[in-house]
Amino acid sequence: MPSISAPLIALVSAALFGASTPLSKLLLGEGVEPLVLAGLLYLGSGLGLGAFGLARRTIGMPTGEAPLRRADLPRLGLVVLFGGVVGPVLLMTGLAATPASSASLLLNLEGLATMAIAWIVFRESVDRRLLAGAAAILAGALVLSWQGEAGGIGFGALAIVGACLAWGNDNNLTRKLSAADPIQIAMIKGLVAGVVNVALGLAAGGGLPSPGTVALVGLVGLLGYGVSLVLFVVGLRHLGAARTGAYFSTAPFIGAVIAVALLGDPLSVQLGLAAALMAAGVYLHVTERHDHMHHHEEMLHEHRHVHDVHHQHVHGPDDPPGEPHSHRHRHSPMVHSHPHYPDLHHRHRHAH
Repeated sequence: MPSISAPLIALVSAALFGASTPLSKLLLGEGVEPLVLAGLLYLGSGLGLGAFGLARRTIGMPTGEAPLRRADLPRLGLVVLFGGVVGPVLLMTGLAATPASSASLLLNLEGLATMAIAWIVFRESVDRRLLAGAAAILAGALVLSWQGEAGGIGFGALAIVGACLAWGNDNNLTRKLSAADPIQIAMIKGLVAGVVNVALGLAAGGGLPSPGTVALVGLVGLLGYGVSLVLFVVGLRHLGAARTGAYFSTAPFIGAVIAVALLGDPLSVQLGLAAALMAAGVYLHVTERHDHMHHHEEMLHEHRHVHDVHHQHVHGPDDPPGEPHSHRHRHSPMVHSHPHYPDLHHRHRHAH
């Protein structure tokens, strides 16, 4: 059922990722090669979450989450490929040949790509209110990143557009995995993407920074990439890709606000206008009420749940006790009406 918690989770995810941008800028000032930095950020995410997962298992802490299964591996491989390898490589290639003004504007296409793929390909529900909210959030991101006349569209700009499309695909593919343990998903993505990007950066002539800098990069990666991705996956589970992508598009604004406090960047009319546009967009989304008679088809799946109105099933002798918990369960067909998002149980088509 719609609540403030799911949008808040998505906004916290955006805040953590947004904070990583000015912190990464500081680290780049230490002379770290960009692709090596991206790899170390991912490695910090993967290793940190891996250590947490190991500690969790060691002390027997229950998670109530569904593990990734063999059938999930092809999609997980595409998530890592698009989001952890293709996206960063295209971005670094594009940044090397693109003016900063063009690059900052083009990077906002990730949110648009995520929403467009969710609405057009995966048929997530959308109405004028949501479109207006998404448009306001994206307009705020564009205002914030505008630095004057943008350069022409060349190879570098096309590479950045390709990176945004890769991340849009990554976000929608991750939505399909969102029933599984988000820590496991983020850990695997971080480890694989980290190793690949560090290797590519070193092959391109970059070097590893000092151990102290590596530790700082790892901490930023754990919070800004790891914990942020865990929360993003939870947002996908409850909100769908389009809405989560819209909330995540506030990350540039959050990063800019932190840069004002951390780096001494000046307050500007630009920042105020971006804040107003994004606040209006978030308000339109948070106050959404989507309620209609809908039909649940029979479904067999596995995810973390409690025994609410959608989970009235009989337990077998091997099913876990207590709640929340995770086990394979069947949903009987049902027709009812209540407020809902396009979550795991409400990815139905709508009449127009």
